[in-house]
Amino acid sequence: MAYPADYRYTKEHEWIKVDGNIGTVGITDYAQNSLGDIVFVDLPKVGDAVEAAKSFGSVESVKAVSDLFAPVSGKVTAINEELKDAPEKINTDANTTWLLKIELADAKQVDGLLTAADYEKFTSEETGH
Repeated sequence: MAYPADYRYTKEHEWIKVDGNIGTVGITDYAQNSLGDIVFVDLPKVGDAVEAAKSFGSVESVKAVSDLFAPVSGKVTAINEELKDAPEKINTDANTTWLLKIELADAKQVDGLLTAADYEKFTSEETGH
């Protein structure tokens, strides 16, 4: 699986694409593949604060419910309303299906996240191939 090089990644399998002071957040293809068919997404409200490495919501699949963790701290500026009625979009294209947008509290936090190459190495070590 090729992960977009302009994204940054967490070890909890979220991605963030930063444009100016706004970060767009989603889950990785690895995560959606591990979860199976996604049936529900629980997201915060616009205006809510999120904190780096803390849970901000969850994704429910036919297999399990998994917490979502913020890659950075900041304020939620948008949520992907389409996912309320069609959470399976994440399974179709995890690399472009975003969950929420965050106004970054500290852009330097992004530097501490994994690059695409680092994330691929991490997932291959996690799975053993």
